[in-house]
Amino acid sequence: MKKIGDKFLKPYDPASTEPRIYGLWEKSGYFNPDNLPDRHKEPFSIVLPPPNATGVLHVGGALMTVIEDIIIRYKRMEGFKTLWLPGTDHAAIATNSKVEKILQKEEGKGRHAIGREAFISRVEDFVEKNRETLKLQINKMGSSVDWSREAFTLDEKRNLAVRTAFKRMYDAGLVYKGRAIVNWDPRGQTTISDDEIVYKEEKTKFYFLKYGPFTIGTTRPETKFGDKYVVMHPADERYKNYKHGQKIELEWINGPITATVIKDEAIDMEFGTGVMTITPWHDRTDFEIAGRHKLDMEPIIDKFGQLLPVAGEFSGMKILNAREKIIEKLKTKGLVEKQDDNYVHNVATAERTGGLIEPQIMEQWFVNVNKPIKERGQKTLKDLMREAISSGEIKIMPERFEKVYFHWIDNLHDWNISRQLWYGHRIPAWYKRGEIYVGIEPPKGDGWEQDPDTLDTWFSSGLWTFSTLGWPKKTKDLETYHPTDVLETGYDIIFFWVARMILMSEFLLGEVPFRTVYLHGLVRNEKGEKISKSLGGNLDPIDICEQYGTDALRMALIVGVGPGSDSKLSHEKLRAYRNFSNKLWNITRYVLSQVDEPSGPVKLNTELKNEFDNFAKDVTDDMENYRLHLASEKIYHYIWHRFADEILEKSKKDPSLLPTTYYLLQNCLKLLHPFMPFITEEIWSDLKSDSDSGRSNLLMIEPWPFNSAQGKPSQ
Repeated sequence: MKKIGDKFLKPYDPASTEPRIYGLWEKSGYFNPDNLPDRHKEPFSIVLPPPNATGVLHVGGALMTVIEDIIIRYKRMEGFKTLWLPGTDHAAIATNSKVEKILQKEEGKGRHAIGREAFISRVEDFVEKNRETLKLQINKMGSSVDWSREAFTLDEKRNLAVRTAFKRMYDAGLVYKGRAIVNWDPRGQTTISDDEIVYKEEKTKFYFLKYGPFTIGTTRPETKFGDKYVVMHPADERYKNYKHGQKIELEWINGPITATVIKDEAIDMEFGTGVMTITPWHDRTDFEIAGRHKLDMEPIIDKFGQLLPVAGEFSGMKILNAREKIIEKLKTKGLVEKQDDNYVHNVATAERTGGLIEPQIMEQWFVNVNKPIKERGQKTLKDLMREAISSGEIKIMPERFEKVYFHWIDNLHDWNISRQLWYGHRIPAWYKRGEIYVGIEPPKGDGWEQDPDTLDTWFSSGLWTFSTLGWPKKTKDLETYHPTDVLETGYDIIFFWVARMILMSEFLLGEVPFRTVYLHGLVRNEKGEKISKSLGGNLDPIDICEQYGTDALRMALIVGVGPGSDSKLSHEKLRAYRNFSNKLWNITRYVLSQVDEPSGPVKLNTELKNEFDNFAKDVTDDMENYRLHLASEKIYHYIWHRFADEILEKSKKDPSLLPTTYYLLQNCLKLLHPFMPFITEEIWSDLKSDSDSGRSNLLMIEPWPFNSAQGKPSQ
């Protein structure tokens, strides 16, 4: 029997409590599913989306870890053998760029000045430091991840997985090397995928140029030096007198040229004059038109964003510097009909470097998404990605993102997977006198040179759900925990990552990588602005935790914020949930001051118990369906308004209710634990008793109050 502990005589102090509680959890070993008690039988797994090893955890990353920890803690209490497997991503483009900037700032050198091996060594040191920082931050959020299984996208096990996947896809004809138009980043000096392009709105000038008898429109006159084809729709009545293949002599930028008329249905008759010239080397649509009609293709701009000799007097100039000068020359020739100085359009930029994308035709490695696969019933990778969702094997939350996913699949091009970077997974291809060898291990013999390029980060990340579990080896973890149960990530990378994981898992394992995709939104301030403009510019959730407590941040991030919705974070909201922590602390102090811990069965108020059981059932239904935002809000209101304001007040007049208040306090702590694990575990440590084996363990493994499988309360 015991009364109120001395600690409840003082205010709750998260700063001193949280490290101690996390230490207890780590010491227990319960983050590792192999150490859980016997009642934890059925497996449940989540693989943590690997945060980039280029920096620290931001508030958006904190939201991700909070959502996943809530799910894992709930399932653990439900009796599942829960595995939450953590790791970090080498993030090739971002990491290369970051270290190059540091090298340039500190030593005034680029990577080529110190060589590949020395540069990679610098990158590895940088990454290792950041990985340790990320680990500490993830722990600070209360994350119950199993660090004994920690993975890194560039460690040796993942290296083996990447080489194996590349080899198998190459042997199946799904990975090939070919010449095609790609997105080139002149600033980063590498190709990037379509998904890594950020379109930024730009106000610029739109020029109407005379091209023989036609008027063409463009924002980029610097690309027009090689334009010798004029294209129109075959059904356009305005140009019915012009025949496909017809030659036209005209004056152009650097003198007279012979232009050829091309009729193609890709032309939008409603845009401008319905006529355009094409630059096949520097535009995907133009490239496709040229391919259909077997037209010549000539580069105009080099890989550094400078004009080539075809530009004549403008050769060697940066394209932005040359633009106005080219227009001035066209004006002297009377070839500028008019111009719009307030034209607004979107320009393609590289997400990581901010450089303007300049498409180029290059020989690169690709994944063929349209090739029938014999081992998959002649289905293509696009078919496999589409069917995983349309069949219902994978559920996307919120459902509205399914349409976005299908639209992306329908417009998917072959995936360019080679990058001109030094840090990353080196392409497992070797060359010797025109011969090519692709293998998991290097070829034997002398004279072989490995491909200098590395693989797109998303290639290795696409293997994440099963490479982290030991694939390509047939491990017990792979057999037990794959497919994983939930993939939780931001809605902004559904294409980058979610689709590619489905692609890889379906081809390499013949199964989906996960059963549910939970998409969270962006974290904004109360005005709807990006979080970088709020909270004094503080992006580090650790600072927020130190000011308000981790439990308060967790609740502020999740309450009222459903899947796919942007969350609004403010000091007011954080203060509100810090106050809730204090309220819970005071509730506990009052209950413990009024009633001794029961030493055996007690008589509970039937009405209040039944009411709570129904409430627990309702909350459990929300948890089962991942309505975490609703469950947390309901628990908050029950504890503050129903339990504290009404039931405790009533118990002051009716002492017979006191044993019931103790029962309700215990079970409220259980319901709240996934959301506010630190304070609930701290309070629980004062409620448990060595003499009562049912409550001698940590709260984190206590049975959930309502058994969803049996459809009845757990007591």
